[in-house]
Amino acid sequence: MDLPVWQALHTELGERNLTVITVALDSGGAADAGPWIREASPTHPSLIDVRHLVAELYGWVNVPTIAWIDEEGRLVRPGDPGWAGDYFRRMVEPDFDHAAMMAEYGRLRSHYLDAVRDWVAHGPASRWALAPEEVRRRLAGPDRDHALAAAYFQLGTVLHDEGRAEAAQGAFAKAKALRPESWSYKRQAWHLEEPGKSAGPDFWAAVKALGDRPYYPRHDL
Repeated sequence: MDLPVWQALHTELGERNLTVITVALDSGGAADAGPWIREASPTHPSLIDVRHLVAELYGWVNVPTIAWIDEEGRLVRPGDPGWAGDYFRRMVEPDFDHAAMMAEYGRLRSHYLDAVRDWVAHGPASRWALAPEEVRRRLAGPDRDHALAAAYFQLGTVLHDEGRAEAAQGAFAKAKALRPESWSYKRQAWHLEEPGKSAGPDFWAAVKALGDRPYYPRHDL
């Protein structure tokens, strides 16, 4: 749903030196992510990260997650959820209002894209550009458990590629236990176990178990 939005922004601001790069974190590779990319027909770089290396390097635990990087290669915002929000959690409620959810989606999207436009126009003077100290604070490096979780996740993807499904799920279970806040690990493991499971009852039960805790980080834009 978001690829056409990023393509439109790339077209709009490309002449002002903005390059959009989208990365699908999908261990299923081109077979799973390719149809979505082809349907969007992007002219910006649109990549597939089968090992979730981008998430590992930047410390991301969910999708979508967005980073702003300036012309010097410096991070300006290291990990925003963009316009994603917890409004989706109402989808399983009996009185779910789809129109209200889409209105909230549209409001957050417009606000976020306007923030990107402001940054493109004003650079480091933009009110949305974070100070280097704040970027470093948000990018607190991985601890031992995070590093082990990433290693077990990589092992799980290799085992899955070799057709060793049971061993792969064992490795994924260790990754999820070591980094329980990673929804990317959860959803990818569910999907590789059984296509569609990542949006099924197990997913919704895990979301419900959050209680009042957010699924996505609170918006600060």
